[in-house]
Amino acid sequence: MDAITLVNLILCVIIVVLGCVGYGKAKDKWPLYIAIAFGLFGVSHLLTLLGLKDTLEAFLIAIRTIAYLVVIYTVYRVAFKK
Repeated sequence: MDAITLVNLILCVIIVVLGCVGYGKAKDKWPLYIAIAFGLFGVSHLLTLLGLKDTLEAFLIAIRTIAYLVVIYTVYRVAFKK
């Protein structure tokens, strides 16, 4: 088992929980978007830990790309909010 990937998975879970709680408290969607993005990163880490990295490589790349796009959208939305 890859310890670094496991730590990354644990951190993703923490961010997802904080994002969901933050969404409830802030009444703004950006913490939820961050939670969704890191949820996707967490799925990628979990599949890697399960030894599916080689067979699902294209899927993992797609998941990570979507997660990065969600983060970019969120940062843009918060930084340039009208």
